[in-house]
Amino acid sequence: MDSLVMSGWSVASPFGLGAGPFAAGLRAGRRPVSAPGAGPFGQACVIPGFDIPAVLGAKGTRAMDRATGIAVAGVGMLLEEYGGGLTDRPENVGLVLGTGSGSVQSIIDFTRESMTGEKPYYVDPARFPNTVMNRAAGQSAIWHRLKGPNATVAGGAATGLLALNYASRLLRRGRCETILCGAVEEFSEHRSWLAWNAGHRDEPLGEGCAIFLLEPGENAARAGRRPLATVLGSRFAAFGEQEEAGRSLAGCVTGTLERLGLGPEDVRLVVPSGADGVLGQQERLGIGDALGPASDKAEWLGCRDVLGDLAAASAAFQLAAVLAADEPAGSVALVTTVDRDGVTGCTVLRLEEGAARAGIAA
Repeated sequence: MDSLVMSGWSVASPFGLGAGPFAAGLRAGRRPVSAPGAGPFGQACVIPGFDIPAVLGAKGTRAMDRATGIAVAGVGMLLEEYGGGLTDRPENVGLVLGTGSGSVQSIIDFTRESMTGEKPYYVDPARFPNTVMNRAAGQSAIWHRLKGPNATVAGGAATGLLALNYASRLLRRGRCETILCGAVEEFSEHRSWLAWNAGHRDEPLGEGCAIFLLEPGENAARAGRRPLATVLGSRFAAFGEQEEAGRSLAGCVTGTLERLGLGPEDVRLVVPSGADGVLGQQERLGIGDALGPASDKAEWLGCRDVLGDLAAASAAFQLAAVLAADEPAGSVALVTTVDRDGVTGCTVLRLEEGAARAGIAA
């Protein structure tokens, strides 16, 4: 198959709706935080003023959870800007969406209602779909009439890269012609307490989604869409102890670059996950071991220190940061991830459209 390219993207971030606000906010480097209802952290990075009925309309949104609303809005923004002709053949358009546990708020609220409601434990059946992990992906496809393969991927901080890899496999096996892929995470006080009690207290929590239009290069050219980046390859591995994460990641990076015929000196941009504590140290060590002296010459770009802990959406926002970067066409970007549950990996991209990728002036 022809090379796979990202030919469109959309972002709903704590900087607002759209790629423009995200790119500008990332360049400014100031963390957008709000305090109300942030739970034990005292602050959170949430999408400012995001109200589901206001964004999507009142019809069909009464029982929609926040994660689903964010995902539906993100897919809608992408289709509106880049999706000309896509929905003419909806059976050929797939959707792969990454998530953590779905809507934590909905799961806990529904479970509590089933235990505390009036006997025989009446619950609102309209809210039950919000408790399943594939709610956001399924509803996004239904809302926008996408009838191709529909999949939900959950893999912790690595979710965005795993979703991109899964989407690439669907395309290469001919399951669809074009696919939307990305990840979503919602903020809620319930999620903040779960993170706090699990000991993950270094960064405030964030929310948002990043969605990418992935297709063969020839399809993009035929539809008049400009390639923004070419997906060159990915590799993943597992580790047992946190102290093994660096060696595991170094193997992923070295193996991927060798398979692609690239050297460490070819990597111009590095976008790490910025994990906290030992994992973050191991990630930096792994990248340094794989790239050697070239790691000091590459540009490093962080997301977590600006957007907070985005959990399952972390790697998707790292990919978005690559598209927002003001790097020349032809630059090779390395995106890495390490997850607390023992997954590490990387994805290598080649940028194609320079500053025009962000859709705004540099």
